[in-house]
Amino acid sequence: MPDHKQHQDQGQRQRPAPRSGRAAQTGVFLAVAFLAAGLCGALQPRTGIPPEVLQLTQFGPALAVAAVALLWPGRVRDRLAGTLPTRGDGPADHETRLPSSGNRAALLLTPALITALSAGGAVLTSGSLPVADPRALAHPLTLLVTAQLIGACAEEIGWRCYLQPLLRTRFGPVTASVLVGTAWGLWHVPALALGPVHAAGFLTATIAMSVILGLALERVRSNRLLLAGGFHTLVNLGMLFVTDETSPATAPMVVFGAACLAAALPWVASARRAAATPDRITAATADGPR
Repeated sequence: MPDHKQHQDQGQRQRPAPRSGRAAQTGVFLAVAFLAAGLCGALQPRTGIPPEVLQLTQFGPALAVAAVALLWPGRVRDRLAGTLPTRGDGPADHETRLPSSGNRAALLLTPALITALSAGGAVLTSGSLPVADPRALAHPLTLLVTAQLIGACAEEIGWRCYLQPLLRTRFGPVTASVLVGTAWGLWHVPALALGPVHAAGFLTATIAMSVILGLALERVRSNRLLLAGGFHTLVNLGMLFVTDETSPATAPMVVFGAACLAAALPWVASARRAAATPDRITAATADGPR
């Protein structure tokens, strides 16, 4: 009897959240993320922190996770599982982490591909490549990299470590990633106010990057925050030093969106191949004796 009850309890814990609860959690998270970002942005001038070093709006998603945690503490713990390093090194833990090791390396290399494609697109469209000299920056490079990582992690603990797992209880990985990427893009209100073409390029970029992150982190059970934050930071640094997507000009943002979309296509193709390929046990026993 005790064993049966234990299995029953485990099955109940693994059931997806009710639709109404999922919608409420999503609504509260998004509402607080948008409102907190606006408040943090309004407070930025009073803090004296230069926006080019760290934008306080990036802490909106982190504050949204904290707000949701006050209302659904157990649910938030479930969603954030795998955000930080795990201590387990047993066989089960090894089996869940092993298939994602290649994805982790590829994920951190993808920003270099996005930056290279953006740089190539800039040369083709404008005939020049804007490259910033790190020595000419107003702030130390170490400070910029550290601040970029902190800000990126403050965003990613909300978008990829909380909202993505929440929507995965209802949708597939690509659909959930597209929804998160759309919310992530709309959350960048100033970027959307620069005209419809600029906004379209920016939304293409956020959705494509969200698909990359969603597929890359699909089977990752530890260090999700550092991986997502590292990807985000590397993309931001590429935009800062090699490309010109931070300007209000339309063409660079369209090129950047196209570069992100091109970088996402191999991830989608790989996910489709993996979904169509049976696991080794199924393949080995499909034609065996019954």
